[in-house]
Amino acid sequence: MAWLYVILTIILIIFIISRLKKPSDVKSVTTEEFKEGYRKAQLFDIREEKEFNTGHILGARNLPLSQMRHRLTEVRPDQAVYLYDQNGSRIAQASKLLKKKRGVEEIVALKGGFKKWTGKIKK
Repeated sequence: MAWLYVILTIILIIFIISRLKKPSDVKSVTTEEFKEGYRKAQLFDIREEKEFNTGHILGARNLPLSQMRHRLTEVRPDQAVYLYDQNGSRIAQASKLLKKKRGVEEIVALKGGFKKWTGKIKK
């Protein structure tokens, strides 16, 4: 019976890691690299509206991860998508969804999320 618990624990760990792991084809960049490219792309803040309203990168549109599945038509698959959240923890889920359901090929993520941002913000 103990081996069953071990197997279930291993399966659970693999599941959790696979959900949190950033897809390898998502480019994670520093603040400086993000600043260089986000104006030529679609910029989305995937935090919840309440977080977005406390301050966000100038020019970003709010597309909360919790609503993304229902609002995918707001994302153009033929343009690069720049994403950020508070600390980078939601990027994996969002990028998988954008690639699978919308066919977005180029996704760039802000390494460390909004808390690492040093550029202009709007409050």
